[in-house]
Amino acid sequence: MGFARACSVALVGVDGVVVEVQADLEPGVAAFTLVGLPDKTLVESRDRVRAAVVNSGAAWPQKKLTVGLSPASVPKSGAGFDLAVAAAVLGAAEVVDPGAIADLVLIGELGLDGRVRPVRGILPAVLAAAEAGYRQVVVPQQCAAEAALVPDVSVLGVRSLSQLIAVLTGGEVPEEEPGDPPGRPDPILAGLLVPGAGLGTGLARARPGREDGADFPDLADVAGQHTARRALEVAAAGGHHLFLSGPPGAGKTMLAERLPWLLPPLTRQDSVEVTAVHSVAGILAPGEPLVARAPYCAPHHSATMQSLVGGGTGIPRPGAVSLAHRGVLFLDEAAEFHSRALDALRQPLESGHVVIARAAGVVRLPARFLMVLAANPCPCGRHTLHGAGCECPPSVIRRYQARLSGPLLDRVDLRVEVEPVTRCDLLGRGGRGESTEVVADRVRQARERTAARLADTPWRLNCEVPGRELRTRWRAAPGALAPAERDLERGLLTARGLDRVLRVAWTVADLRGRDRPETPDVAVALELRTGIARGAMPLPEAGT
Repeated sequence: MGFARACSVALVGVDGVVVEVQADLEPGVAAFTLVGLPDKTLVESRDRVRAAVVNSGAAWPQKKLTVGLSPASVPKSGAGFDLAVAAAVLGAAEVVDPGAIADLVLIGELGLDGRVRPVRGILPAVLAAAEAGYRQVVVPQQCAAEAALVPDVSVLGVRSLSQLIAVLTGGEVPEEEPGDPPGRPDPILAGLLVPGAGLGTGLARARPGREDGADFPDLADVAGQHTARRALEVAAAGGHHLFLSGPPGAGKTMLAERLPWLLPPLTRQDSVEVTAVHSVAGILAPGEPLVARAPYCAPHHSATMQSLVGGGTGIPRPGAVSLAHRGVLFLDEAAEFHSRALDALRQPLESGHVVIARAAGVVRLPARFLMVLAANPCPCGRHTLHGAGCECPPSVIRRYQARLSGPLLDRVDLRVEVEPVTRCDLLGRGGRGESTEVVADRVRQARERTAARLADTPWRLNCEVPGRELRTRWRAAPGALAPAERDLERGLLTARGLDRVLRVAWTVADLRGRDRPETPDVAVALELRTGIARGAMPLPEAGT
């Protein structure tokens, strides 16, 4: 009788659980039994592992074979257990030393020819193994760079099962046969991508081919829209949610597409969090193991509630709010989204995460994003235009605007009416606006001031600071909140709205280099919140 064990990782959302793969050989009729709550994909690993072992030159044991996945109460899914199952079987058959694989974490899918294929979720799986105390992992060679992002873990990348056997037995590592001719797609990389997701989903991509040499969408390309540009700057500096309302063609989408490039690069910790989510979702591009820029996710208005917040059959998968973690979630034509899908965003907007409960388990996914809503004022989009001939009845306009519920809009800090572009602005006679680089530098400086003030606290941005702290620990200048308090008494602001005005006022003060918000800063915050002109001073241009 032979017995061996190896380790792998089961992913539940973006969290991992180390699974012990045990293989037991007993005399009897040759059979292969797999137990431990596997799903259909994992059950089929019996045939993949058997063929891979034989085609790798090793003998398949002709005995009664039982493979158990422990703990048995944790659901296991996916083909990432193939490599650990094969190693445990080979250890039980004494092809490899059972002691050499006992504390080894193996993750990877096996092809029938013995090649090791990459799987999704390598980074969160290796993170879970490291947290459990394991220091040696074996992954597909295509995923070795992603696994190496975890510190203090020794990573071995293999391309085939025969290479793993040679490493474990101390033999000569076989040379790989030449792959497909250059220029042909590598079928092995198909395991990294979810069909239909695409490579660019959730990632802000550079735009090549610009004449001025810039490789990203430039804010200077936006004609006019001075108020909306200021609101975009405030949103980037403080992480405040933004609602852009205006007629078609005014530039709402252009503004939203440039917001990710105003945000500073992700920190190391944020990059690992974002990369883990994208790896599980299957949208991490090959050759880019670490996401360094803020993500940008713009789902179509036909998206379901499950696609926005996460879900699906079996174990829930990340939705758009998680793909936009530490980045921007842009909902264009927001009034066309289903009301239930929009209202499902209210909880992650407050908490920064989403908890999805299904029969297969409960998953907690990160969802700390900056939301941008864009909508037309009416179905035809001409309601706010003078002499444009809007024929929408008032009742239709009210119903259209009511699709964005009050509780959802109450969580949006900045609300801006985007005006039609004038001929002067469109033809460039009014001069070009500031570039993305100039505004991004100002945003960086404001965030540095915020970080210095919030040092040794659990918060990082003004949008995260509770209102109680802003009213007691970090007070505004005396008398600065008088206009906001009057709006609260008149019912123009809710208690949550007053807290959000305070947060925006602190961001405006940081952009102006002030130690605390003063009356003009609160006036700007109120104007951006309510849309009512307060005679507020505009934010300073660069160099003023």
